[in-house]
Amino acid sequence: MTTSVPSSASPAPAVRPTAVRTPPLAEPSGWHEIRLTVNGDRIACQVESRLLLSDFLRDRLGLTGTHVGCEHGVCGACTVLLDGAPVRSCLTLAAQCEGADIRTVESLAPGDAPLTAVQRAFHECHGMQCGFCTPGFVMTTTALTEQAGRPAGPEVADALSGHLCRCTGYRNIRRAVCQALDERFGA
Repeated sequence: MTTSVPSSASPAPAVRPTAVRTPPLAEPSGWHEIRLTVNGDRIACQVESRLLLSDFLRDRLGLTGTHVGCEHGVCGACTVLLDGAPVRSCLTLAAQCEGADIRTVESLAPGDAPLTAVQRAFHECHGMQCGFCTPGFVMTTTALTEQAGRPAGPEVADALSGHLCRCTGYRNIRRAVCQALDERFGA
């Protein structure tokens, strides 16, 4: 059965096909040129906006001493020093580190250099077991020892509360931190 269109009606306009727009995989503005210092080495590179500092350190620079545990900033295993302050590298974007000075656990005793007071304290007090959380504890303790004055007990407890260790009861870790602080500031 066919239908006819009345003569007074105009024919429907031709539908022009429109190109389907798909977003590009990476916008040029999604990349950032950054310059920073990592463990004393000046670095200039391009990073994606969403690249985490932990992934940048581990995957781009091969600094695998920065451990990634929870990826939510809870466990503290990924702690590095950003301009001297401990930060969770799994919560920090690499692009945010423009001009920053980053220090990882690899910076503490490179090559055959002697252990730092913090590393020695963790070794002597057996402040680790499996070692997964140790780099984060060591970096936080390093920041504590680099302060101008000795941190008070509550400040030390607060700094350590941001780290999880599944192997120990924290007693030896606390002893190691106290030993490092005693060596730096006196008993």
